[in-house]
Amino acid sequence: MKFKSLGIVAAAGLAALTLTACGAAPGANSAASKGTEIGKTFKLGYDLELSGGVAAYGNAGKNGANLAVDEINKAGGIDGKQITVVSKDNKSDNAEAATVVSNLINNDKVNAVIGSMTSGAVKSMTPNITKGAVPLVTPAGTDDTLTVTNGKVNEFIFRSTFQDSYQGKVLANYTTNELKAKKVVLYYDNSSDYAKGIAKSFEKTYDGKIVDKVTFQSGDKDFQATLSKIKGEDFDAIVMPGYYNETGLITKQARELGIDQAILGGDGFADPTFITLAGDAAATNVYYVSGYSAKALANETTTKFIAAYQAKYKSEPSMFDALAYDAVYMVKQAAEDTKAKTSVDVKDGLAKLKDFKGATGDITVDKNHNPVKDAVVVKLENGKEASATLVKPD
Repeated sequence: MKFKSLGIVAAAGLAALTLTACGAAPGANSAASKGTEIGKTFKLGYDLELSGGVAAYGNAGKNGANLAVDEINKAGGIDGKQITVVSKDNKSDNAEAATVVSNLINNDKVNAVIGSMTSGAVKSMTPNITKGAVPLVTPAGTDDTLTVTNGKVNEFIFRSTFQDSYQGKVLANYTTNELKAKKVVLYYDNSSDYAKGIAKSFEKTYDGKIVDKVTFQSGDKDFQATLSKIKGEDFDAIVMPGYYNETGLITKQARELGIDQAILGGDGFADPTFITLAGDAAATNVYYVSGYSAKALANETTTKFIAAYQAKYKSEPSMFDALAYDAVYMVKQAAEDTKAKTSVDVKDGLAKLKDFKGATGDITVDKNHNPVKDAVVVKLENGKEASATLVKPD
């Protein structure tokens, strides 16, 4: 997932480059080739959005990651070494995320990083991650260019979620094959690379007719004019890539205007706030792509994860909990597969990870550092998850 308006992207990128140049501790140049040494404990850094605009994602990620760490430590750790967590808040700010990861690598000497939950933050962190030679696994960064930029694989960047282009394909195929929708309105957040990426992929893949393309912007509250225009058109569904802050309100206002066709979106819908904003009644005939659902059990690990999460937190886990849980276990598996002595070894293990049994499904990391895994399409009725369908990768 890529957050929308946490500062200008160019400024965040410039800040990240500046931090790479001047924010590193002495000796960072040698770290570029050797990484950090794994000592008496395995040091795991969190660079998460624990406050600010997307704190809901970051705190869920922290809960899932902490559950995995607790389980691993109780079972003997990573190759007999306990995991020591160094958790820091990037405040939902891209430039702060770059500062945080620089501190984690150069001051705390972590051996791997979990985070961030948004693509913009991961992009800003990438220069410092690469220079420090410490692998990062983002639980929710979906932008295609995180792992591959200008045709080159980013050596130390990995993810436990799928990328935007895959979400667009899933939505296109589900709209056609499951909903039998031959005509759609494409209504997306034009201020978000995340939403634009999904929209582009959907448009490329969808076999039906897109009768209209309309956009909204991050922070918009009133969608009446656009929805009134849409209401007069002939369509079977609205495909709405964007985040819950706006899409929840759009869904509410659409239903109030009598638009009852199916509404579909990406994993930006996958937060309870979407339902809160839309209202239970309006959150009906709504579908979204998710990396996880308790109604679509991927394997035995999913079942065990749900039970453990419920026991620890007395609540139901979200997609973000599950993805962060998997990210930690991916690091563990990678370190053990390579008998890791340094963070570079962990990176090598992640790049070769195959048939990993995660809470979100069976994962094999491909040559571009993306997980080959199932997606889930969740259906909402009256604000409740009515069903979930596993979708196999192409």
